[in-house]
Amino acid sequence: MEAKRYVIFFALAAAILFGWEQMFPTPKPNPAQQQAVQNQAAPTQAVPAAAAALTPSVPVTVTTDTVKAVIDEKTGDLRGLTLLKYNASSDESKDFVLFNDSKAYTYVAQSELLNSDGHNVLKDVAFTAPQKQYTLNGDKVEVRLTAPETAGLNINKIYTFTKGSYLIDVRYDVTNNSGAPVKLDAVYRLLRDNSKPEGEGYFNQTYAGPVVYTPAGEFEKVPFDDLDDDYQSGKDQAEYVRKTDSGWLGMIQHYFMSTWILQPKDGKTVCAAGACQIDLKRRSDNLYSASVRVPMPAVQSGSKLDFPIGLYAGPQTTSVISQVADNLQLAKDYGKVHIFASPLFWLLDKLHGFVGNWGWAIVLLTIIVKAILYPLTNASYRSMAKMRAVAPRLQALKEKYGDDRMAMQQAMMQMYKDEKINPLGGCLPMLLQIPVFIGLYWAIFSSVELRQAPWMGWITDLSRPDPWFILPIIMAATMFIQTYLNPPPTDPMQAKMMKIMPIIFSVMFFFFPAGLVLYWVVNNILTIFQQWYINKSIEKQRAAGEVVS
Repeated sequence: MEAKRYVIFFALAAAILFGWEQMFPTPKPNPAQQQAVQNQAAPTQAVPAAAAALTPSVPVTVTTDTVKAVIDEKTGDLRGLTLLKYNASSDESKDFVLFNDSKAYTYVAQSELLNSDGHNVLKDVAFTAPQKQYTLNGDKVEVRLTAPETAGLNINKIYTFTKGSYLIDVRYDVTNNSGAPVKLDAVYRLLRDNSKPEGEGYFNQTYAGPVVYTPAGEFEKVPFDDLDDDYQSGKDQAEYVRKTDSGWLGMIQHYFMSTWILQPKDGKTVCAAGACQIDLKRRSDNLYSASVRVPMPAVQSGSKLDFPIGLYAGPQTTSVISQVADNLQLAKDYGKVHIFASPLFWLLDKLHGFVGNWGWAIVLLTIIVKAILYPLTNASYRSMAKMRAVAPRLQALKEKYGDDRMAMQQAMMQMYKDEKINPLGGCLPMLLQIPVFIGLYWAIFSSVELRQAPWMGWITDLSRPDPWFILPIIMAATMFIQTYLNPPPTDPMQAKMMKIMPIIFSVMFFFFPAGLVLYWVVNNILTIFQQWYINKSIEKQRAAGEVVS
């Protein structure tokens, strides 16, 4: 019975932790097959002007202490963004690339101005920049792109990059010399393909795609699949708030994000002139668009107005993004266990501030969580210790009654009654622990703060697998020890399963981030000491003839 319960506990934890799709992902067509299917779905559908393929870039490069940006001079699009403080997921010798406009990987930020008829006023004009390279020399660097006068409007597009920051200020300066008031709307867009983020592996798949935060709908994820369904059906049915007066929208992936900020923290909303319209869709060029249309105040003749907005493009560092906009920290996606993961990360962050090392912070956090859950785990392990103590008697009953299962069950129930053992006494406490353990898993797994963070010795990056597999091997050893501390299964098949499980789990953990394996190793070691102590206490009480409660 206890062996079954132990197996069920780990099975439930694994199933909830990794998810069916992670363990057995749905086969996906290769890019050539996928492109063929998409072309068949809409063979006669032309690409509208708003969805035109990206033109070749005329690069204007900007280098700061945190990023290297590439702006297309003609369109003013942000075509490339390399994060200089983060290495690539698949190659530690290279910098991490967030934005790119290559055929293999497309992810860019765009903006444009629309007139009252909904036409892009800059469609047929090209910006020019005074120079092709900019380098941060001070606190800020500004890139000013100037368009030739069109319809009496002089328009500049200005990017401002700030030292030590991933928040980019994007501003339009509009001077109206047309002789009449002009009403413009700005459209801010993030455009990307649905390719998996670079470095994503079998056991570290996370949500990647559009997200929206509004006061009305709060935090909403809109998967690429939902936008595919809308595209194929020709209907706009994906669930998200489409009009808002504030909030933010963008694209997220594991550790990193890009978001247009409609209302900065403690600042004014850009939607002051009217409700902003959010539009998420798959375009006919098979790129996915997360855009917002922002009504602007009328520009009177002979006057000048500027229209600024913030673009955060960088890591999901909680302490940083929580200061950029209200609830921007929700972009660090903990899924349905946010209620557990968020406070656990808060505690982890506080511990890091105390010890100055994320690895030791994980060790301390695991100890604290273990101490808080001690009353629950103690009840489980005492129940298991009692079952372990009567294991020889259970084996004797099995030999006595043989295949007479009914008599066997009756004899077992009588023994449980005489010994005051509840065979299910440890199940509920174990099940109650699962949400907390999974919340702790996601708190560690989702935290970019652990990326490139060393622990000690051979562990130089807690977000990457242990390079020498030492922690997974220790974990396997601790699981083997736990099997000997648990009640021995009376069924030979269950006994084999209990011996195989440590091998299976340790193999899986070879590919897990070292920070997660460290958490499980520490938890297992604490559990071993707790089980050993309880087992010895129960044995001592039984040897003395005391009643074991």
